[in-house]
Amino acid sequence: MKILVSVLIMVFAGFGAATAQQNADNENEKFAEVKIKTSSKCNMCKERIETGLALAKGVKEVELDLEKNTVTVKYRKDKTDEDRIRKALTKIGYDADDMPADQKAHDRLPLCCQKDAEPH
Repeated sequence: MKILVSVLIMVFAGFGAATAQQNADNENEKFAEVKIKTSSKCNMCKERIETGLALAKGVKEVELDLEKNTVTVKYRKDKTDEDRIRKALTKIGYDADDMPADQKAHDRLPLCCQKDAEPH
């Protein structure tokens, strides 16, 4: 009887581990990551970009590297795509790779965050 219980426990444990691995694989298939060059200048830009993009549909994680002026976005592939993320970034007021910032949104940025401002 103890052997039967032990065998059942091992079978269920193995099944649980296989299911967990499959769920992790499915999770990885749902998400993608994109790096986008921006016209960011300062910590205010960082906060504005990370907060704004985090609110976009399908976006899971956002991190802006100010030294490289690159924002890394992890997103759900079934909810959004790279072009929509770039478009959202331009509507916040920043360039997104080759897409120029929405001019009205850019003009509403603080002066230190605008493209022609000196880095600080």
